[in-house]
Amino acid sequence: MKILHTADWHIGKKLAGFELLADQEAVFEHLVAVAKKEQVDAIIIAGDLYDRAMPSEAATAVVNRMLLRLNRELGYPLLVVSGNHDSAVRLNTGRDWYQSTQLYLNTRLDQAFSPVTLGDTQFFLLPYFEPVMARQYFDDDSLTNIAKAMVPVIAKMQTMFAADKKHVLVGHFFAAGSEHSDSETRVNVGGLDAVAVSDLTPFDYVALGHLHNRHALKAEKIQYSGALLKYSVSEVAQAKGVYILDTQTMTRKFMALAPKYEVQHLTDRFAHLADPDYYQSLDREAYTAITLTDTQVIPNVMASLRAIFPRVISLDRAHGVRLAKTPQVQAAKLGPLPLLADFYQVTTGTALTAQQKTWAKQALAASQQEV
Repeated sequence: MKILHTADWHIGKKLAGFELLADQEAVFEHLVAVAKKEQVDAIIIAGDLYDRAMPSEAATAVVNRMLLRLNRELGYPLLVVSGNHDSAVRLNTGRDWYQSTQLYLNTRLDQAFSPVTLGDTQFFLLPYFEPVMARQYFDDDSLTNIAKAMVPVIAKMQTMFAADKKHVLVGHFFAAGSEHSDSETRVNVGGLDAVAVSDLTPFDYVALGHLHNRHALKAEKIQYSGALLKYSVSEVAQAKGVYILDTQTMTRKFMALAPKYEVQHLTDRFAHLADPDYYQSLDREAYTAITLTDTQVIPNVMASLRAIFPRVISLDRAHGVRLAKTPQVQAAKLGPLPLLADFYQVTTGTALTAQQKTWAKQALAASQQEV
């Protein structure tokens, strides 16, 4: 069989205030195109369909349309687990009759011990769960974190392994040795939620969600699909897409999905960015993070940049305020204007311009008149 592995859709997520529903629907159409081209037999969605536990009506409608399209219209069996961003209770609604169309959706730990068999493979669908759920299920107070809880979870799954089948674990957790991205919600404290890679060896393949970088973990049989889109500036260099798993050979290949709008990070002088001869060569429609190398004040800088790049998502300076040197005793004897000039020189590394000195004098005179 061929299985498409995706995760971390985060439907309803915003990027610096920009709505992404249209972007998410657009990239979903590319996912559908890949599924058709590769003639996949089923689709794994390894958690975080939604960006929040109480999604908006618009986000709920989008997820409903996506699942309907894949499962009812195109006929793909879906192997789905809830993630830490999803509301397990809300996703669980309708689960019992979803299975009639092969939409297999697990949101509780106890459901993970009923494998789904498709073709030559058993799929164990393990949703995101808190340690307390494992303590209650196994009646074991020593299961104080996910790392400990996974030991009996996997041991019980192994008792259900069919000898003539491959075994795939679908999960949503942090595997030890993985790397986080800025757009992920960190649910670990001191690494206590990190599942040991060695504990996952009984499975032929582990299809994971939770981390947005598909390269977050380099392991032979364990794969994060990565997020559907770039959800932070830290992900600028990451290709987003899905994996196609061949269950006969247990090999996988990555298929990139083109976004509606890219995410880019530009570091430059304001004058260069505002030069039409230069910015016309850039992707002006992209979600754009800008780092200015200028040190001088630029009036209305954000408005000016958004006139060129309408989707500016952040603006900062490459040369931030440096820590001032410990003031000397004689600095207390300086007048307001020399003191300002000295402070500006220390913090920016440049001297006040003649115009800035004039503004400072005017401001000082006005404040003295008010007194």
